[in-house]
Amino acid sequence: MKTSLNAIRAHGPCRDGWETLLRHLGKTQPDDEPLAITTVLDSNGLDDALWCLRAVEGRDREIRLYAVWCARQVQHLMTDPRSLEALDVAERNARGKSSSTELREAAEAVASEASWTAKAAWTAKAAVQRAAAWPAEAAEAARAARAAVAWTLLTAGQVAASAVGADEMAVQADELRRVCREIEDGRDPYPEEGGR
Repeated sequence: MKTSLNAIRAHGPCRDGWETLLRHLGKTQPDDEPLAITTVLDSNGLDDALWCLRAVEGRDREIRLYAVWCARQVQHLMTDPRSLEALDVAERNARGKSSSTELREAAEAVASEASWTAKAAWTAKAAVQRAAAWPAEAAEAARAARAAVAWTLLTAGQVAASAVGADEMAVQADELRRVCREIEDGRDPYPEEGGR
């Protein structure tokens, strides 16, 4: 998966992370040269690499399935069945097998779940509110709902992984590297049959 410094810059990165990435690349200004997410991972770590996924185009499906994968690694911390259902809905939606309405309802249920950390719940609620408030056509609203759930799941996975330690973050980083390798090699990292 690739992006560019200009694409990352357009999303308003934090100053420290931005400067770290520029130093790592030996650059002082953004450009449109393709930049692998794994390079961001090597330079800045998992949190910044996950944040930079918003600047990747054309890989929505893979990013959302990766988000579900991350959340499933810590699903033992989810005590409310609505969380598990939200994971199932998010995966089905990424595979084109559920509606944006079903996805939005799952995101709303997750946002109200008290057993998730306050940060993850706040992020879920804010993402759903942003998605609902966008005065866009139906296709854009569906994309917004998918993005809301994807980022909610990524945030929940990150928050939960932080709670269980660095080992879980290393596993998530390894999976992100695997996904990027599979895409680079022209393979589907999350095939329907016989998948991960």
